[in-house]
Amino acid sequence: LLALAREGAEVICFAPDKNQADVINHLTGEPMAETRNVLIEAARIARGDIHPLIQADAAELDALIVPGGFGAAKNLSTFATQGAGCQVDPHLKALSQAMHAAGKPQGFICIAPAMLPTIFDFPL
Repeated sequence: LLALAREGAEVICFAPDKNQADVINHLTGEPMAETRNVLIEAARIARGDIHPLIQADAAELDALIVPGGFGAAKNLSTFATQGAGCQVDPHLKALSQAMHAAGKPQGFICIAPAMLPTIFDFPL
């Protein structure tokens, strides 16, 4: 985010407004019994300037970057538990398809490219 801002890009962050698939204690690696909201947790990383994914409009965006990591594998999709047969968040899927139809660039980082076969309906 900092590098994009330094280059003059206006970055708009989005995240699903739903509960996380699970909550992990990062000190111990153990699951925790509590629930956390993806949008609220993402706001910590984006420093508060974030919007619900359902509000993302391909017509208003120049590009789409989807970060990876377990967040993408567990909360943007079910790849962590279902592998190649995963489901993708329907709002992300629709946004990515609309960006593609408009010929706008997209970047999927780390594990996030694993969602592409589901988004664009082509098998691995």
